[in-house]
Amino acid sequence: CYNGREAGDSMLRSLAPTWFVESIYDLDLDRLWQRGIRGIITDLDNTLIEWNGPEPDERLLEWTRRVRERGFKVCIVSNNGHLRVEAFARHLDVPFLSKAGKPRRRGLRAAMDILGTTPQTTALLGDQVFTDVLGGNRLGLTTILVRPIAKKEFLGTRMVRRVEGLVLAALRRRGMLDKP
Repeated sequence: CYNGREAGDSMLRSLAPTWFVESIYDLDLDRLWQRGIRGIITDLDNTLIEWNGPEPDERLLEWTRRVRERGFKVCIVSNNGHLRVEAFARHLDVPFLSKAGKPRRRGLRAAMDILGTTPQTTALLGDQVFTDVLGGNRLGLTTILVRPIAKKEFLGTRMVRRVEGLVLAALRRRGMLDKP
């Protein structure tokens, strides 16, 4: 017997992040470490910096240093172009993958290979439900959704945000959007 509510809940679970935080600076690194996370795959635009922002500010540089000093390995995985992602990753001195095709799993698997982690020891940090969270959930990663840094975005992303808003509202109503 087909149950539409169960199918809807299953679909929503695939879009539900493990945690929701306002920004990367609100991420509880101790809690991640206690959970066994050793690698952090992070999106770039509107997660670490505003869309197409040129370079990291001192606060982001310090956050990255603190994360790495804590023992985490970090890799940027972005759907943006190679030159943009490479230049930014160089400032942070972290590995990267560009044109990753998220929510496809190939780029995320490649990032775990770079980090030397498994799905159980990897968290994915990103600002989009349909790319970052869905991609991470498809591999069984700990997924952490952050509020987008800025309203300025790629046109296609702005259009998807409308649907994403409906999904987030449904997740909240069902108690599936948890803050740590």
